[in-house]
Amino acid sequence: MCTLISKYNVAGPRYTSYPTVPYWDQDQFSLKMWKKTLLDSFRESNTSEGISLYIHLPFCERMCTFCGCNKRITKNHDVEIPYIQSVIKEFALYYALFDEKPRIKQLHLGGGTPTFFSPKHLDRLLSGIFTIAKKTEDCELSFEGHPNNTTKEHLTTLAENGFKSVCYGVQDYNGTVQKAINRVQPYENVQRATIDARVTGYESVGHDIIYGLPFQTQDDVINTINKTITLCPDRIAFYSYAHVPWMKGNGQRGFKDIDLPTADQKRLQYEIGKKMLVKAGYVEIGMDHFALKTDTLYRAQRARSIHRNFMGYTASKTQVMIGLGVSAISDSWYSFAQNVKNLEEYQQLVHDGILPIYRGHILTPEDVIIRKHILHLMCSFETSWNDDSLFFPELPEVLVKLKELEKDGLIEIGSKKIVVTEKGRPFVRNICLPFDMRLQRKKPETQLFSMTV
Repeated sequence: MCTLISKYNVAGPRYTSYPTVPYWDQDQFSLKMWKKTLLDSFRESNTSEGISLYIHLPFCERMCTFCGCNKRITKNHDVEIPYIQSVIKEFALYYALFDEKPRIKQLHLGGGTPTFFSPKHLDRLLSGIFTIAKKTEDCELSFEGHPNNTTKEHLTTLAENGFKSVCYGVQDYNGTVQKAINRVQPYENVQRATIDARVTGYESVGHDIIYGLPFQTQDDVINTINKTITLCPDRIAFYSYAHVPWMKGNGQRGFKDIDLPTADQKRLQYEIGKKMLVKAGYVEIGMDHFALKTDTLYRAQRARSIHRNFMGYTASKTQVMIGLGVSAISDSWYSFAQNVKNLEEYQQLVHDGILPIYRGHILTPEDVIIRKHILHLMCSFETSWNDDSLFFPELPEVLVKLKELEKDGLIEIGSKKIVVTEKGRPFVRNICLPFDMRLQRKKPETQLFSMTV
């Protein structure tokens, strides 16, 4: 395994989209084209499946140094109402484009720290959204909660709005590690927040655990997972710390590179953690995710309805996903669009009645085909081209590049099918790389992505 780690530990995308953001063709993108593709896709899918909403709530009271998300650090809670007003108005701008009322199948509150906002203000936000749109009967609503500040009132207010899923950021329980990443939260807080969610009626409670953090040891991972298992969350994201200190403003220079585990140590942390989770009854779902067999994510994988987008893994797919809020990304399936990253600019554009988009990408026919292959690999650990519509001219060249991974036992290549082996699942990002035509045709001169191991 160590030999494979050194061989395949290269920089690579996590493939929450294809093409990946650094390879978006912005010269071919325009706000007019984005609106057209979005409207076309909305007309195709709103009645049959509905849409997804991702709402980015960027405020945090403290900077976590492992985080690469867009955020604004402040303890001034007067920012809440003006931001909520902007988000609701932005959604109203989208509503003005459509022929009918949007039907929301999925809604996720991410951040930042959504529970930075008071329960009263979150209720006001959701009331504004659901005045403009209506929920589907099987609507899935979820949010990211901080164990230190998620209260019973937060949980109750969101549950009354239809929320049944919450995910708590745990990361690691070792005090030294928590101090290094500036995320100090005792086990008791996570325990309280988890129990409160269950008592309130949440059907899915998730925990996020990170390996490869500064000062983190194998024993720390074992201790964290043991404590996590005692709380029995329905799903667990167990993923590698993405060290990307070159990204401006992400706060990842609070410790030295020498403080991080080596690639071999990280892989051992993962292998041990994975064995513990599987032994405890969790099933590996896609990349870095595990779920109990009673969870909707497991059932979605079995039904082959699991999807991956900018919200991560979701239990169902919608063709349209609208991202609201500063830096949020939208997806019409035929195109991507990202909002401006500066908070004040975002609010001013929305105030002026302008969709706050500053970049995007219109997918080519080839992009759509490759996107499907990468989605299949990331979600189901296999892909095929039995359907001629999934063939593209460079596929034979891709298969040649995959031969080395087959020789190492990471995949099995059939006449018209590729299956990722159990041994190959930790390397699924590497398996996707040969399919990434935009990256293959134009290798980056500087490092754009985190390491795959």
